Amino acid sequence: MTDTKTKIAAGLEQAFAARGFAEPSVEDLRDAAGVSLRTLYKYTPSRADMVLAALEHRHERYLSHLFNDLPKAQEAVLDVLFERVGAWMATETSHGCLFHGAVAADPGSEGLRALLARHKAEVARRAAAATGLAGREIDLLLILEGLTQAWSLHRDTAVTSAKRLGHGLRMNSAA
Repeated sequence: MTDTKTKIAAGLEQAFAARGFAEPSVEDLRDAAGVSLRTLYKYTPSRADMVLAALEHRHERYLSHLFNDLPKAQEAVLDVLFERVGAWMATETSHGCLFHGAVAADPGSEGLRALLARHKAEVARRAAAATGLAGREIDLLLILEGLTQAWSLHRDTAVTSAKRLGHGLRMNSAA
């Protein structure tokens, strides 16, 4: 990504995360991106392109947040992943998954549905590989998604519960 494209995507991501997908005007999005309207439209010619750019940026940041510098011991990785999801929720969004929010705002968008599916599949695949739980991607995804949705109500207790479920999954997989 070029510096300008990254700057635009980062600003759009923050605007949509803070205000949802319907509320910000194009002028608000331009201001959030920190570029002229002409430059905004050069890189993202439509509102749909703006949403996709924001979510692609979010996808990369989320993967980095979760999976960079994980412990070497696979047994420790589960707890770290769940703690990182809790930290993400505390600092990035306390009201659920931005990808699901985008699809809810535009349920007919095949592009958004495809991005949501790709994002969740990659998170699940990488979590399974990092934890040594290959073949349990859907189980891990359900725990991660449950944590994301429950965090706004239960915060640290949700993280603790996710850890307990993860340990149960590991024990069940070893048997």
